[in-house]
Amino acid sequence: MSHHPVRKTVTLLMPGNGVPPVRGLSWVCLALTVWLCCASTSAFAEVDFAHQIVPMLRKHCIECHSGTKISGGLSLNDQASFLQGSENGRIVDFAQPDQSLMLHVVTTDDADVRMPPKGPGLTKEEAALLRQWIKEKAPWEPGFAFTKPAYEPPLKPRKVELPPIVNGRAHPIDRLVDAAFDSRQIERPAAISDGEFLRRASLDLIGLLPTPEEYAAFMADHHPDKRTRLIQSLLNRDVDYTEHWLSFWNDLLRNDYSGTGFITGGRKQISRWLYESLLNNLPYDQLASELIAPPSVESRGYIDGITWRGTVSAGQTVEIQFAQSVGQSFLGINLKCASCHDSFVDRWKLDEAYGLAAIYSTRPLEIHRCDKPTGRMAKAYWPFPELGQVDPAAPRDERLKQLASLMTHPENGRFTRTIVNRLWHRLMGRGIVHPLDAMQSEPENADLLDYLANHLQEHQYDLKQTLEFIATSEIYQAKTESVAEESLQASFRGPRARRLSAEQFVDAVWQLTGTAPRKPDANVVRGKLDPALLEATAQAMSAEWIWGDSALDGKSPPANETLAFRTTIDLLEMPHKAAVIISCDNEYTMYLNGKKLGEGKNWEILGGYSLTSALKTNQPNELLVVGKNAGAGNNPAGLFVEVQIVQKDGRLKHFGSSPAWEWSRNLPDAKGKYAEQPTDWKPAVKVPALDVWTQRTLQPAINRLVELNFDHDHMVRSSLVKSDFLMRSLGRPNRDQIVSMRPNELTTLEAIDLSNGETLATALDQGAKSLLEKDFATTPELVNWVYCYALSRPPTETELATTVAALGDEPTRENVADLLWAILMQPEFFYVN
Repeated sequence: MSHHPVRKTVTLLMPGNGVPPVRGLSWVCLALTVWLCCASTSAFAEVDFAHQIVPMLRKHCIECHSGTKISGGLSLNDQASFLQGSENGRIVDFAQPDQSLMLHVVTTDDADVRMPPKGPGLTKEEAALLRQWIKEKAPWEPGFAFTKPAYEPPLKPRKVELPPIVNGRAHPIDRLVDAAFDSRQIERPAAISDGEFLRRASLDLIGLLPTPEEYAAFMADHHPDKRTRLIQSLLNRDVDYTEHWLSFWNDLLRNDYSGTGFITGGRKQISRWLYESLLNNLPYDQLASELIAPPSVESRGYIDGITWRGTVSAGQTVEIQFAQSVGQSFLGINLKCASCHDSFVDRWKLDEAYGLAAIYSTRPLEIHRCDKPTGRMAKAYWPFPELGQVDPAAPRDERLKQLASLMTHPENGRFTRTIVNRLWHRLMGRGIVHPLDAMQSEPENADLLDYLANHLQEHQYDLKQTLEFIATSEIYQAKTESVAEESLQASFRGPRARRLSAEQFVDAVWQLTGTAPRKPDANVVRGKLDPALLEATAQAMSAEWIWGDSALDGKSPPANETLAFRTTIDLLEMPHKAAVIISCDNEYTMYLNGKKLGEGKNWEILGGYSLTSALKTNQPNELLVVGKNAGAGNNPAGLFVEVQIVQKDGRLKHFGSSPAWEWSRNLPDAKGKYAEQPTDWKPAVKVPALDVWTQRTLQPAINRLVELNFDHDHMVRSSLVKSDFLMRSLGRPNRDQIVSMRPNELTTLEAIDLSNGETLATALDQGAKSLLEKDFATTPELVNWVYCYALSRPPTETELATTVAALGDEPTRENVADLLWAILMQPEFFYVN
């Protein structure tokens, strides 16, 4: 049977279209493919707005078309005015760029029409640059205006008085939105159905489709508070919540599992710390503090950024990266321009960017302007001195702590406004300040923004509380507004339809097809550890520090002494789980049954390995460790190993390093094998515990053993695996830079990959096989299941009849795969509506 990814069998009919089906690719699938292919495309801009377009417009246009001067009704002061055009209409035509009025008036030979009216006009090079800019749809730096706006965002929190209740809508968000709608004469959108709400809330809060069983239960629930209870239950699904919002934070903190810097060691993950922080709902102020002033290496990768290979510009040093990252992540301000020169876009200055960078720097930091040294040295400086200031003379770690305190200061309203604006955007499709990293701009609804920020602070910076607060409002539960062309100036009229993120789409495919990978790439523990199991493990731990006879009577072994240690583990039956942890002062290489498990060269970093698939029954399992002391002279040495085996009935068995182990001076080869077994094996010597290690690492060692043997029954999520071609084509960034907003438009690349990509085609083929193996009594039952899972609704009568007719009484694997593909390509599936 052929399973070529091109869709060619299923014929579907959408309700109400009145168009008969055709053989081959159904008309619906064809229309969807055309819809995808014709969507606006994104491309890398070739024109630099700040450095090429802004100077040219200043030189030729701004004198007559900015501020209070709007000759001919045309203002070029900001993006909104530019797009609005003049008294003669729009001056740019993105559909036919060469026909744009702006190009005509700057290139015409007609002296009465040519602009500017005085002087030589634009050069050929400048005109070509302008033409290319318009062809690229005239990208404009968010928030930039030639005449600086008078608006300056308030620093401190601002108390908000709630407007009166209208038509019984008492939720504070609804009261604030109602007042704004009334002042702008905007009609309030209608409410969505229960099925639509279930799907929206599930995708927004945990990133998963509700199952058919969850759909049936929710629709059968007739309690008036069922929507609120659903929101709370979703947010209480800690693992699902964490693994959905992990993508949001990975984007915002540019954390990933592969890519630039990881291979060379010039970049470190914060995955484990970040996962645990989300799992335990770490308060946002504490989360920010631990990122800015890391208490351990686990969260340090964020501020250390990327150490690029080779020579980099002054604007890409790790110090400047720190300033840019902190400014963008926590304050929503773009310091990239100000890292090179005083910003053309907003009020930030070169000295302010370097002031933040100097807080992080461990060396004198010379200020560079446009990559050229100025001879001036940067001084550690926080750009909002009203809250306090960093001590430039303090050590670097102390400066970072001071910065963390200033960033999370209760009077820093910019900090709280920035994060609630990001959460509002995630749930509503548009920020109150938009774009999100233009927080210097005036918000569309300042009262709403401040109320949300105050709510977060009043609820101890609990981000889940903010999400629940937004999701329980009636405006969140209103019908979405479809926006054909994203406009920075469009007023908020209700939630916007948002396309599924790459991770949401892939997770949905994996849910429908059962094709999720078996293991994550992220080094995380997927769930909360059982306190009872932690206690049982602590009581069962039996490992002792051991070494050779050079440690007898408390002596210190010589430097560079290298010994082999061994023990055997006998098993009558295969265990459910098994793991080992190890520390060696100073180095170790560990083998099991002649296979290398791992190695370590830092005795303070605990090694941990799963043994589940490596152990054998009815024969001795040899655990062999080569341990090496280090140092310049005699010094303490020791080996600490603990094995935990979890039986199928849940009972625990432990095997720890002890004098029952043996040691030898004869070492195995690099593969952990001996050509001839040594004859000098002797009982190991117990050595005094290394107090520093015990104090720092014993509890983490217990945790690590439990983590390695932890059972998790959750589907592996795409947020936990390395990006593949499908996810990249769907918009998952490589995270070399911070990303706060992914593109909402579809691209031709996506259309091609969704139509004929091998990754998706393989998943659908395997999913079809799994579905045919399920116990569906009839074809309609199969179709109902797919629709309820994918769209949170049953098929209409027309959809059911048409699909059943196409599939027949005995659907083929290829037909079912085509059915899945056709539903996935519907805008109803592809968007959070």
